[in-house]
Amino acid sequence: MILVTGATGKVGRHVVAGLLAADADVRALVRQPLAAGLPNEVELVVGDLTDPEAVRKAAAGAEAAFLLWPSYSVDGAEPVVAALTEQVPRVVYLSAMNVDDSRPAEQNGVWGQVEQLLVESDADWTFLRPGGFAANTLEWADEIRHGGVVAMPAPQAGRSLIHERDIADIAVLTLLDETHSGEKYVLTGPRILTQEEQIAAIGAEIGKQLRVEEQTADQARQAMLAAGADEAFVGPAIQYWQSLVDNPEPVVPTYTELTGRPGRTFEQWAHEHRDAFRVLSTEEVAKGSSPAKRSST
Repeated sequence: MILVTGATGKVGRHVVAGLLAADADVRALVRQPLAAGLPNEVELVVGDLTDPEAVRKAAAGAEAAFLLWPSYSVDGAEPVVAALTEQVPRVVYLSAMNVDDSRPAEQNGVWGQVEQLLVESDADWTFLRPGGFAANTLEWADEIRHGGVVAMPAPQAGRSLIHERDIADIAVLTLLDETHSGEKYVLTGPRILTQEEQIAAIGAEIGKQLRVEEQTADQARQAMLAAGADEAFVGPAIQYWQSLVDNPEPVVPTYTELTGRPGRTFEQWAHEHRDAFRVLSTEEVAKGSSPAKRSST
């Protein structure tokens, strides 16, 4: 039995699907089982990931677990990690590329701090450290559907965005094979595109001419906060994107090395998610179609 936390999320759904395809028994910790939309083969345990008792119950008898931490703060993570690792001998944790092993854990944000909790536990661990998710570009969907201009800071920021299915592939591989214990895998997409080039790729996919409007840092901050972004995320994120103009994210071949296959491109991702960015037809509106549902990850 393998426990998957975040099973209804962008990466988690693909982890569940990959494990089931490999004939693994899967259990998921979910808050709303009726709305989870997971396959019938998945055993559902009702509870919140921030509740240690719920995690302890969900983890009982599992041989491995896929863990993500759903907050930009480490507050509350220690008892949850303790509850998980008391039950599960092996944990694959979805961390982040910006974790730097040469720095103290507290300087690596929540991802480095959760990694440290796992290192200090009795469980074996594998850390997946992806860069930016291609799926995060869905935040542009409303602007693209309803107009031809997308406002953003640092449009020339170079990013090696990774397809969420590539992350899930590596998660499945490492959950099923204990020889990956103790590894820290940096994961990226196969090539660098600027944010402006990402917009162009989406436009080409949906057949729409799109234009980028550069925001100042302050304009971007106000827009992100108004959209409900976490205050702890906004400032560092804008600063990071600005840094990528002169120092783009790297391309790391981990996915190909581990799977023997090339990573999925951003263009592939845009093709798979094109319905999230395009205008619905009158017939689709009448049928109550939802781009978000059709492009769900």
